[in-house]
Amino acid sequence: MSYAVCRDCSAIQDKAAASCATCGSARLVAHAELPNLGIAHIDCDAFYASVEKRDDPTLEDRPLIVGHAGGRGVVTTACYLARLSGVRSAMPMFQALELCPDAVVLAPDMAKYKCVSTTIREIFLSATPMVEPVSLDEAYLDLTDAHRISAPTAAQALAVIGRRVEAEVGITVSIGLAPNKFLAKLASELQKPAGYSVIGQAEAKAFLASLSVRKIHGVGAATARRMEAEGIRSIADLQAHSAQQLEARYGKFGRRLAHFVQGDDERSVTPHRPVKSISSETTFRRDTGSAADLIETARELCADVARALERKRLAGGTVVLKMKTSDFRILTRNRRLVHPTQRADVLLEHATSLVEREADGRTFRLLGVGVADLRPAAEADPADLFGSSDAEAWGWR
Repeated sequence: MSYAVCRDCSAIQDKAAASCATCGSARLVAHAELPNLGIAHIDCDAFYASVEKRDDPTLEDRPLIVGHAGGRGVVTTACYLARLSGVRSAMPMFQALELCPDAVVLAPDMAKYKCVSTTIREIFLSATPMVEPVSLDEAYLDLTDAHRISAPTAAQALAVIGRRVEAEVGITVSIGLAPNKFLAKLASELQKPAGYSVIGQAEAKAFLASLSVRKIHGVGAATARRMEAEGIRSIADLQAHSAQQLEARYGKFGRRLAHFVQGDDERSVTPHRPVKSISSETTFRRDTGSAADLIETARELCADVARALERKRLAGGTVVLKMKTSDFRILTRNRRLVHPTQRADVLLEHATSLVEREADGRTFRLLGVGVADLRPAAEADPADLFGSSDAEAWGWR
């Protein structure tokens, strides 16, 4: 089955169509895996130039180059009109002006760009706390159900983000949605400017095959030249090698390379701020309404969260349950603990109670368990807590 999200009203429908069934817009993004993807890369289109054109409407239809003029000046960025003439970032300014002599050249105003970037980042953070800035004009977002603040699906949250940036900031962004960071970055580059592209796991390997090795994260100019000298030009050439062969040839990077060329990427979205929650989630192969099945799944998720807490030397003060119904509605339930915990059994006790309240005949496609109100591990599970009255200490009735 194919799904589509409308970029204008964020409605999602069961199959692709010529126009949105809700608002009539033809701006639809369709993909069979759309409801299940949650990692995004968002890139502002010609960021510095777009901000300057926003602030000076007389520049709208003129080629614009942002950079330092002079003998050794280089192009910081160029608008898309200038790029049609061949102007590119990092190009010497004299060469850029030879290609596009009618271009307007402006010196960069970094204070202004940082201010705009902060505004855009706040829009991102309204959708998820898991935002990993790459630069002023691009970021990765984890919009999986464990972290997404609003909108039934990541695809819909991204449609909202795109509209908000355009309406509130006055520039456009290009969006890539995929199962991981590597593919999301590639997706965001497919339809610039103002694009919204999706790469699913099912087609990832075939999609990658025809691309140059230079498209792989971490393959710089020197590595690319080495590969090309060895007859390896496309990702398909790398796909023909085993993980062992790639590791033997490229060392530690070869292990990561083996994942990338198959469309896999184990890197997580890492916010440049303290993590406020830890969670684990799973999507069921078949929707279920069985409380017993949900609780058994919660047991495994609680164990995952407990291990993560121990590894990070943290404790959770609030248990958070997330459930997605068969019609893609997200339920979030919280229970604050009297004492922070790292214990899987404590998490499960509370998660079970929350699950039992919601298992009322509805069917669910996803279950997630997490903890918020993170504290240092030293505050977890007081030593005498389980020696007298566990129920009273934990607030169980």
